[in-house]
Amino acid sequence: MKRTLVISPAPTANGDLHLGHIAGPFLAADVYTRHARAQGRQVLLGTGFQDTSTFVTTTAHRRGVRPSDLVADSAAQIASTLHTMGIAVDGYTGDGARFTGWVLEFLGRLRAAGRLELRRVKFPYSERSGRFLLDGFASGGCPHCLAEGCAGLCESCGNLVCAGDLIGVRSTLEPAEPVTMREAEVLVLPVERYRDRLRAHFAAHAGGMRPHMAQAMARMLDQPLADFPVTYPVGWGIRVPFPEVAGQVVNPNAEAVAWSMHCSALAAEGRPGGKVAEDELWLAGAGSEIVYFLGFDNIYPFAIAAPAMLLAFDGRYTLPTRYLTNEFYELDDQKFSTSRGHVVRGRELAAEVPRDVIRFYLAATSPEHQRTGFSRQGLTRVAGLRLVEPWNRVAERANRWAGHGPLPVSARSRHAGARMAELFAAAYDLDGFSLNRAAEAITDQLARLDGWQADDADAGDFCFEVGCLLRAAAPILIDLAAAVHHDGDPAADTVTPVRLPLLAGP
Repeated sequence: MKRTLVISPAPTANGDLHLGHIAGPFLAADVYTRHARAQGRQVLLGTGFQDTSTFVTTTAHRRGVRPSDLVADSAAQIASTLHTMGIAVDGYTGDGARFTGWVLEFLGRLRAAGRLELRRVKFPYSERSGRFLLDGFASGGCPHCLAEGCAGLCESCGNLVCAGDLIGVRSTLEPAEPVTMREAEVLVLPVERYRDRLRAHFAAHAGGMRPHMAQAMARMLDQPLADFPVTYPVGWGIRVPFPEVAGQVVNPNAEAVAWSMHCSALAAEGRPGGKVAEDELWLAGAGSEIVYFLGFDNIYPFAIAAPAMLLAFDGRYTLPTRYLTNEFYELDDQKFSTSRGHVVRGRELAAEVPRDVIRFYLAATSPEHQRTGFSRQGLTRVAGLRLVEPWNRVAERANRWAGHGPLPVSARSRHAGARMAELFAAAYDLDGFSLNRAAEAITDQLARLDGWQADDADAGDFCFEVGCLLRAAAPILIDLAAAVHHDGDPAADTVTPVRLPLLAGP
């Protein structure tokens, strides 16, 4: 049976997950995985946390804590929030010796094969602190789209942003301090060598991206690609054992493909079968389809640099074919920001609101193609009107016949049930995946059932169609679905109604 590897890139371990993370890649990956498994497909879902980003150290500096303490607290919080929100992860990565050893082994193979080259690169440098300013340490304007941000990756256009190319570069932590330029020799991957093969790969899988990513990728691949730094002259990260760059660490964005492999191996080991080699499921001929659910700002490391590294092994590995991106999810018209404390955390909200209600609202407002936002007022209004109130009325009506039966189900209702399954499948399947449309289908079907004034004559039809909706909505409404046990064939011509739970309001 073909296997699908579903991966949501690891969030930075500089705080707990907020609703921007959940509404973006994590809920989407979970919903798809639940749906696919219900269809009998073999799916593995993995994520984890990343502790090597410079944003760990910048956040720790602002909070006055040790980076290692911040990582430990954040890692536990991220895992707890995923569990609380019902994100059923098979493999959760960390910062253990197995992972760091694999990153170095993978990059070491590239180096030994001559695929990495030594280059002199200009980086911003703080004379006062004696530190190169990279990624989170360097701020300025993106040389591609002019948007303000940090070095490394542009959150607005998705491009690789070398720190030395920032417009008006300054120190993030000490913006008033003077910045000079210094050269350092680092190992790079000459990704330009793989541009034609990358273009051919993505042309052959043109349906695997949403429009914004497809446009960005086309722009990137239509012009020469800059060398991709694999090592950095800083002290925080995975230290490399390569003598030509002694004392340097792995660029966190160069960990993407090795991390993804490790993530898939852990996910496989979370199920029966024993230990799996880190790259085993990625080998050509292993029968794996690789699917990413990720934020738009992560496309360069996972869709340019990572596939280029795979291509550098000359056919040894399978390349990812699908990338389901999301835009930013905002809070009060501003980006969620862990470092600024501008967040609503999933665990905290779930202590007050049923998680099915949260999952429905996040699905309805998921930023699939443009920025959308969360507000507590919106949650109360939208989830109340579209889910909680109509569901409770429908459930109370259906509960009049709980335990009665079996009751007859007409051909018309069996057809309606099949049609519902098709409508939801169209929103869940990868070719047209959309949390927004799945939430809209829940709203539409609840409104239809809420307007049905069923009596004893059509009680079987009514209860049957309610059950069909609950089955179809199960990847989102996980607790409602788990509370109701359905026996038998969903296309059967009789039904024995069961008692349905009510939802508490947001």
